[in-house]
Amino acid sequence: MREANLELRRRAGLAQGVAVDGVAAGLIVISDPVKVESAAAVRDLDAAGIEAWLVTGDGRATAESVAGQVGIPAHRVMADVRPADKAAIVSQLQARGRIVAMVGDGINDAPALAQADVGIAIGTGADVAIEASDITLIGGDPRGVAAAIDLSRATMRIVRQNLGWAFGYNIV
Repeated sequence: MREANLELRRRAGLAQGVAVDGVAAGLIVISDPVKVESAAAVRDLDAAGIEAWLVTGDGRATAESVAGQVGIPAHRVMADVRPADKAAIVSQLQARGRIVAMVGDGINDAPALAQADVGIAIGTGADVAIEASDITLIGGDPRGVAAAIDLSRATMRIVRQNLGWAFGYNIV
């Protein structure tokens, strides 16, 4: 039973044994499947020059399994992280001069969403995560993160161009 539980945890699942009168009778497997679009979302972020990290309260085996499925290297995985510690991790990255965007959907993500330079809530998540964030994605598609970043970069490029034209016009 223990070996089955370890193997299932490596595959991002949790196994619980069931006994009847002290005799092993079965195994219940609980898993939260990774969204199909998640790997594409990580690739989109990588292509935009943005490092994706996985900071989770899940155990190390589950976290590394999920990270492997979506293309996040093991050295960018932080597992067994408590909610308050997520906000502290964001603060530490900011103290090192990093601009941090945090993506989350749960109550446990709210402090880190509020601490991040840009908090991005998944719209299908908890209300407190949505309240704590700067941006809320409609629906649950994680590819919206890269799309939102692309849109904001394009907006800032247009703002800079317009300012350049305005200053040039005023100088003339």
